[in-house]
Amino acid sequence: MQKDEQRNIILAIVLSLAILLGFNFLTAPSEEELAAQRAAFEAEQAQLAEDANSGDPSTPQLDSTLSAIENAAAGLTAPLDRSEALDQTPRIAIRTPKLEGSISLRGGRIDDLTLSTFFETIQTDSPNITLLSPVGSLAPYYAEFGWISSDSSIAVPDSKTVWSSTVDTLTPSQPVTLFWENGSGLRFEREISVDENFLFSVKQRVINNGSSATELAPYSLISRTGTPELLGFYILHEGPIGVLDNSLVEVDYDDLQDEKLIQNRTTGGWLGITDQYWLTALIPDQEQSVQTRFVYTGKGNTTRYQTDYFYDPVAVSAGETVTFDSNVFLGAKEVTLIDDYQEELNITDFDLAVDFGWFYYITKPMFFALHWITGVVGNVGVAILILTLAIKIPLFPLANKSYASMAKMRKLTPKMTALRERFGDDKQKLNQEMMNLYRQEKVNPAAGCLPILIQIPIFFSLYKVLFVTLEMRQAPFFGWIQDLSAPDPTSIINGFGLLPWDVPELGILGFINLGVWPILMGLSMFLQQRLNPQPTDPVQAKVFMLMPFFFTFLLATFPAGLVIYWTWNNLLSIIQQALIMKKAGVPLGRQPDEA
Repeated sequence: MQKDEQRNIILAIVLSLAILLGFNFLTAPSEEELAAQRAAFEAEQAQLAEDANSGDPSTPQLDSTLSAIENAAAGLTAPLDRSEALDQTPRIAIRTPKLEGSISLRGGRIDDLTLSTFFETIQTDSPNITLLSPVGSLAPYYAEFGWISSDSSIAVPDSKTVWSSTVDTLTPSQPVTLFWENGSGLRFEREISVDENFLFSVKQRVINNGSSATELAPYSLISRTGTPELLGFYILHEGPIGVLDNSLVEVDYDDLQDEKLIQNRTTGGWLGITDQYWLTALIPDQEQSVQTRFVYTGKGNTTRYQTDYFYDPVAVSAGETVTFDSNVFLGAKEVTLIDDYQEELNITDFDLAVDFGWFYYITKPMFFALHWITGVVGNVGVAILILTLAIKIPLFPLANKSYASMAKMRKLTPKMTALRERFGDDKQKLNQEMMNLYRQEKVNPAAGCLPILIQIPIFFSLYKVLFVTLEMRQAPFFGWIQDLSAPDPTSIINGFGLLPWDVPELGILGFINLGVWPILMGLSMFLQQRLNPQPTDPVQAKVFMLMPFFFTFLLATFPAGLVIYWTWNNLLSIIQQALIMKKAGVPLGRQPDEA
């Protein structure tokens, strides 16, 4: 059974390797896919320049199919620089602790937002993250609100309407009210307020000063022109998203291009467009039923995506005022903030905006543990080290039993070698004698797999946390590690920064850029392997010997925080295993009969 025991250990290691390979090569786009994405993105931007952003998706239409999308001319002959496009319309400034931007009085759109506390890179001169941009710029992205009517004779505000305003700046302490009259007795008002984070509240009112009733339906929409350059990881959703009818709906950009229109009826929930770290989300009244849509329209290589919802039409009698309240989230996907909004506004499953994945009940607690420890120690990398230790403490009895069994196996190596030499030609007899030996010595040959198997869900959860949560983005450790969510920036190619040339971008061959931490991880894995009982089968022994080498190159492309975790976990395991072996009287070095 020694061979069975060896097979079990190798199976566990191969399973771990398969999962890691799956993360790195199956979830990461290939070089060909990246090239295709870049080519499509460049072609799309060229088409945008040619089309001059001549249109944008219109408001929802109350027709029988709900699929009509018109292109309203923007009146521009060429795409403008973003700042020039902003100057084309009168504006109300937005000033909050986390946001800078403006609202266009033409159309009443929120179409200019910059995240003032987030930067594109870790460089000191890096620009802030730009979230929304106006029509007329290269890639318009905005939120719009309004009313729709099935009666074309009733004038309602649209994308060309120029609103009037009560103030010139929107702040958390100063809301703004936009107003417009259609000349036929209807006065439309839009009160917009914003908190100190990323939530806008929109109160839409229509006042009927006329002599007859009219029927209107309020709507909200988010429009995005151009398909963004995607990361292309299967473990991360980018694109239209929502919780509709109590179910998470994730729509890929290319799928929406095929479908053109996806409709749902829902009470409660939300919908919008998500990137890795940023989100625009419409949040209707959670007590009222709304019709929701994901819409695509395109011309040539130009792509436009829209998420919208509208309420059922309501009758507004003469002398009556009708009001609808809604919210829109425009900003960064901070986990604790999104959870707070979910609780305060009773938004159905708003926390699913952060893609914690299938193992939500492991990954999210992992995040909160890291987040809390980071708040105490002030460093995410140190928090990873502390959390790893905290995880190993409750698992100590199980790991202790496993390492004790491995120590016994190590001690039995001479006896197992003798049995193999004696019964090597009689496999059945050899297996029987091995089983008898295990029973006599009270050894479980499969116990050595447990430390490896236990690491798999922890590894996956930490990988997810580092990849999808904003709190891990650009988080520094010490020394050269200034972003734990990115690979180790050092490389053997430039002597770990000592030689005067930059590290080349190698795409899928990025594992060649071996950094310091992946090498340390490989060394720790090699040392840990030396403490384990060695296979007597030469082929299996070679597989074991190559594992640290494979993992070293494999983890070179993983986030540095994950490599630091793996290295630290190995060191803790080495200490634990060495103490147990010493207690059992087993030599730490490899013995001659294990060679």
